[in-house]
Amino acid sequence: MVSLAFYNLKGGVGKTAAAINLAYLAAKEGFKTLVWDLDPQGSASFYLGAGNDIKNASKKIIGQELDLADAVQDTAHENLWVVPADLSARQADVLLHERKQFKKNFAQIIAAVKKDYDLVILDCPPGISVLHDALFYAADWILVPNIPTTLSIRSYESVLEYFAENDLDKSKLKCFFSMVDHRKNLHHEVMHTFYKDKVFFKNYIPYLSDVEKMGVNEAPLESFAASSYAAQCYRELWKEIRKSCIQ
Repeated sequence: MVSLAFYNLKGGVGKTAAAINLAYLAAKEGFKTLVWDLDPQGSASFYLGAGNDIKNASKKIIGQELDLADAVQDTAHENLWVVPADLSARQADVLLHERKQFKKNFAQIIAAVKKDYDLVILDCPPGISVLHDALFYAADWILVPNIPTTLSIRSYESVLEYFAENDLDKSKLKCFFSMVDHRKNLHHEVMHTFYKDKVFFKNYIPYLSDVEKMGVNEAPLESFAASSYAAQCYRELWKEIRKSCIQ
């Protein structure tokens, strides 16, 4: 089993859309895929049509009162399951901070389902906190979408500094550009700079309305607009991620 955490210090960078679309593509290829929605906003859960069957499930899972497997729900898509978020996820930092070995405890929560799934995708809330320290430790890879703008790249560099200062494994970080607007020269300039340094995946996700329609359809892009350019971009990015992180 491989675990991929979709993360960014900033919100609004296309993190959840990427997590859901790439999870769907993995499932479509036959990978038994579980999405764990750790963001109290619950956007990943919404895209997959999942609600909360268990009160305060997020709090109970992180507090190890409830097994992750017992909170899993089916989705309408073959080979794709979800653990929905709820507002109790906002208490994750407090629950983890109280544990002396919180990083190992969190890793154990994920490891408990390794026999049931090929891929676990973690949709993380933005920020840097105790929960993120646990995620950085437990996940096999940290996938970081970045809009090619000054502030977004600045947040990416802040994450790099945080990893260095806290002796975290920077080799886990894998980055790609998201919400790319070809009408903006700045986007082209930033992408050119970072591609030259071979920091980011070659493939990127464009800023297109088809991605926003995921909310209207409550579904991954591939399931309702497979012929769109945005869907093609997700497919190409998935191939690159699969080659780098899974196979």
